[in-house]
Amino acid sequence: MSTSADSRLAPGMNGFFRRTAREYSAGQTRPLGGYLAAIAGFGVYTAAWASAVRLRGRPLPDRPELADVVLTSVATFRLSRLLSKASVTSPLRAPFTHYVGAQGPAELHEEAQEEAGRNTMGELVTCPFCVSVWVASTLTAGQLLWPRATRTAMGALAALAGADALQLTYSALVEKTTDS
Repeated sequence: MSTSADSRLAPGMNGFFRRTAREYSAGQTRPLGGYLAAIAGFGVYTAAWASAVRLRGRPLPDRPELADVVLTSVATFRLSRLLSKASVTSPLRAPFTHYVGAQGPAELHEEAQEEAGRNTMGELVTCPFCVSVWVASTLTAGQLLWPRATRTAMGALAALAGADALQLTYSALVEKTTDS
């Protein structure tokens, strides 16, 4: 493609993206460019893991074992909440968020900073559903590359999720029996 064609194409594409963002956003500010960067980043991240698995020559299973799916689900849930909501991990989110208040036992409610570039990352790091995509991918790759170590770490996260459930159940029972 020639340079003159490039110079005509760029403004057209730029106009297309601006028009699409304006029509999509319904008058609100939506960081579509940031979301697109996050999607691209995830694609690169996943491709890097896939390359590492391929280079190690590890065979892929025909299908995942049910026990691995359950363990990965519980570990993903717990690590995603730990990374996106826990008080102790707030320093990791602080560059992209601001504190709003407490949200449940040992969890925080934070909102993304409005500054361009930080808002998309802030939304990502405070959303356990968003973080879980990255965590599940990482744990899956870990199972292919370092199965014993990854399953050990996932077992610890699953035990932590179970302990959390027991703590919350105990607290609810104490509250129920003492509020009579």
